[in-house]
Amino acid sequence: MEHPALRGRSILVIEDEPLIGMDIRQALERTGATVTQTTTVRHALILVEHDGLSGAIMDHALADGDSIQLCVRLKERGIPYVSYSGFDPVKGASLDAPHVSKPAPMDVVLSTLAALLAERPERIS
Repeated sequence: MEHPALRGRSILVIEDEPLIGMDIRQALERTGATVTQTTTVRHALILVEHDGLSGAIMDHALADGDSIQLCVRLKERGIPYVSYSGFDPVKGASLDAPHVSKPAPMDVVLSTLAALLAERPERIS
């Protein structure tokens, strides 16, 4: 399935399972998105400060902690994100952030993010 809302967007992927992270990255790149990927909350908190970030897909439980602080920062910056986690519900995630339970078909993950981004103009700042 095509996801035109993802084309040309800058997406941050935060996932500490290498195969899952690679699957997400490759699927996003096939849509025409630009992907930055990390495996830790610490690094993600740095990357989320970069201008031009359109959205994120993240796991909740990462090697260096959970994503609560990252959820807060994404919400403060107005960056939409999808929580892709085996934990349900994800404590600390904003109530308006969609949650996709692992495992799920990659098209479900991408469709969820695409729906969020379709509602928003492309971020320039």
